[in-house]
Amino acid sequence: MDDPSASRRHALSCMAWAGGGLLWTIAGGIPRAALIGSAQAQTQGFTFAQLSDSHIGFTREPNTDTKATLGEALALLKTAPVKPAFVLHTGDVSHLSKPAEFDAAESILATSGLDTHYVPGEHDVLDEAGTKPFIERFQKRHSQGDAGGAYYSFDANGVHFVGLNNVVDLKAGGLGNLGAAQLAWLERDLAGRSASTPIVVFSHIPLWTVYAAWGWGTDDGAKALALLARFGSVTVLNGHIHQVLQKVEGNVAFHSARSTAFPQPAPGSAPSPGPMKVEAGRLRGVLGVASVTLVPGQAHLAIIDTPLGA
Repeated sequence: MDDPSASRRHALSCMAWAGGGLLWTIAGGIPRAALIGSAQAQTQGFTFAQLSDSHIGFTREPNTDTKATLGEALALLKTAPVKPAFVLHTGDVSHLSKPAEFDAAESILATSGLDTHYVPGEHDVLDEAGTKPFIERFQKRHSQGDAGGAYYSFDANGVHFVGLNNVVDLKAGGLGNLGAAQLAWLERDLAGRSASTPIVVFSHIPLWTVYAAWGWGTDDGAKALALLARFGSVTVLNGHIHQVLQKVEGNVAFHSARSTAFPQPAPGSAPSPGPMKVEAGRLRGVLGVASVTLVPGQAHLAIIDTPLGA
């Protein structure tokens, strides 16, 4: 008999290649990846999509039209093998936290016809008064969030979704931070859940440490992960680093998504993070979307990472 955990590790280890379209499905606590367009990826089931780092308002190289690439990402969702039930946006909706940028992003996202659930990125809270612009919009327009903190949870098709805000009160080097109040809320939120409940956590900055020197991690992320340790199936989604990276620790599968705006260099491969220039013909091959499918009764979780173009 095949070792499910070994299959899971092998599948995830194969997902880092650039341009690889992968669909995740989950059931029975065992994730497995399938290539987009393959027979395995045609499975019908409960599907949601992840978008990240749209950076509406960014107009420099390598992408002078981030509105267009966000629109292309949404067009991809319309042609996906399985239509998503909703979208998770893992932050940096805007580039400079300007109302006009949020308005433009929401107008484009509305063309999908899908509900969108947000968490903030650090570019969404660039304001002299702190985080009010994003958080007030978040509360008013989406009726989500906990006491102004822009963290919340909801349930869909037997999966418990938790949106976390780790971009307020950044720590040394730009590391994310959840804070004591949010961690206490998370503990309460998870307390009544069965250990067999599939959990999907989404935040902007990775909860795991990708590269601390660039702030690609969360200072107190280990405390959140400790609260999730008892669950048999946990998928943690993030943006911020603008590239596909995966890691598995026990029952937790971590997945970082591409941006719809511009790529960033691989961890430690450049003097600093930031927009990475690529030839115009290559840009859409390093931007993209992810979709996640839950298939009841089948022992695999599948996330498809799809580039906007070759």
